[in-house]
Amino acid sequence: MTLSLQSTVKLRDGNTIPIMGFGTYEMEGKTCYNAVLWALEAGYRHIDSAAWYYNERECGDAIRDFLAKQNLPRSSVFFTTKLQRNVSYQATQLAIDKSLKACGLDYIDLYLLHGPIGGPETRRECWRAVCDAKKAGKVKSIGVSNFGVRHLQEMIRGGVELPVLNQIELNPFSTRADIVEVCRQHDIALEAWAPLARGHRFRHPSVVNLARKYGKEPAQILIRYSLQKTFITIPKSKSKPRIQSNAQVFDFELTEEEMHHLDSLNEDLVTDWDPTNCPYCT
Repeated sequence: MTLSLQSTVKLRDGNTIPIMGFGTYEMEGKTCYNAVLWALEAGYRHIDSAAWYYNERECGDAIRDFLAKQNLPRSSVFFTTKLQRNVSYQATQLAIDKSLKACGLDYIDLYLLHGPIGGPETRRECWRAVCDAKKAGKVKSIGVSNFGVRHLQEMIRGGVELPVLNQIELNPFSTRADIVEVCRQHDIALEAWAPLARGHRFRHPSVVNLARKYGKEPAQILIRYSLQKTFITIPKSKSKPRIQSNAQVFDFELTEEEMHHLDSLNEDLVTDWDPTNCPYCT
C-alpha cells in the first residue's frame, strides 16, 4: 500500500479528503495556533476542529497565516468542524454561520454532527440544516461523528442524503466492527479519532514489539495500522517533535499477519465517551 502525507480518499460526494489529518481536541489559544501551524509546516493538509473545542478561530488563523506565507490557495488545506449541540434546524443554521465567522475561511470543507444526542426528530432537523448549508455552498461535504449502527440505519431508512463520513473512536483496542461494517456497506468513509488510544496502550507488548521491529515509536505503529485499515486518521499532539514524528509513517508497511494480530487486540476500549451507547442518544 503506497501512501504519503499527500494521499487523499474520494468521498461518496466526489470530493476528496487527505487520508491523514491533525486533531485539535483539548487545544485552545496560542497552544492550538502553534500546533496547527507546526502541523501545516510538517506537511499536514487536513485540520480537524469543532465548535466544542473552542478553537475554530485559532485553527482558522493558523491556516490563513500559513497559506499567506506560502502563497497557497484556500483549497490547499482541508478544514473540518462540527456542530456543538443538536437542538433544531434554525439553531444548526446559526451554528454553521458562527463557525464560518470564527474560522474566517471562505467555506468549511467538512461539517459534522458531533454526536447523535437529541433523539430521531432532532437529529433529522439538524441534518436537514446541514444538507441545506451544503446546498448554499457554506460547506463542501457533510458527515457525522460518533454515530452508532442504529443512528446510521435511521438515516438509511429515512431516505436522506447519507453522510460522506463517520468519525468515531478507532484503534486496535476499539475496532467497532459493527459500525465499520455498516459504513463500508453504504460507502461512508471512516475517520479515526483517538487512533493512538490516547496513549493508553503504548506499552502493550504487541505494539512495543512491532515498534522495535520497524524502528518506530508506538504511536507510529498505531497510525500506520489506521492508514492500512483505510481509515482517515487524525492524531493530535501539542509537541512539535511529536507532530513531525507522527507524520513519519510512510516508509514502512505492516504485514497482513501483523494487521490481523492488531485487529485481535480489540477490547472495546473507550478512552473518552461512547455516545453510541448512552441514554441521551436513543
